[in-house]
Amino acid sequence: MSSVSFDRAALNAEAERFRALGPEELRQEWRRLWRSEPPQISRDLFVLALGYRLQEIEHGGLGKATRRKLQTLGKALRETGRAVPPPGSDLKPGCRLIRQWHGRTHTVTVLEDGFEYAGDTYPSLTRIAKAITSAHWSGPRFFGLPGTNGDSGADGASHA
Repeated sequence: MSSVSFDRAALNAEAERFRALGPEELRQEWRRLWRSEPPQISRDLFVLALGYRLQEIEHGGLGKATRRKLQTLGKALRETGRAVPPPGSDLKPGCRLIRQWHGRTHTVTVLEDGFEYAGDTYPSLTRIAKAITSAHWSGPRFFGLPGTNGDSGADGASHA
């Protein structure tokens, strides 16, 4: 994070100042605030991005879960051309998923940056479903999350 700090009035004044800057001055501000080379974007996006960066410096950036969700959406956009959130991506940390499988109850806890099952941390529900069944399953579908090909969760999965 940059050592730049602003109070509310200074933050507003600085953001307003960006609107009056020329292209090279905006690039210099980018280098100062982001500590990287500026991208090839429109002037309007430059001003917005610099304003965002000021807010980020002053108030903190995005949380892990939000960053993870954005990375997932970006990957989906690159791979499919659509930014559709994956099923179950709205699960909150602390949420528990409970699934009966072959007479055994399996409980998964949603973490900030993954899932906990049987004392281990997993990056996805699909990996947990494979660990439980030894077969490839869609993790969200296995745990009966809504929005997974019309599956309503009526197959024995529940959410606590």
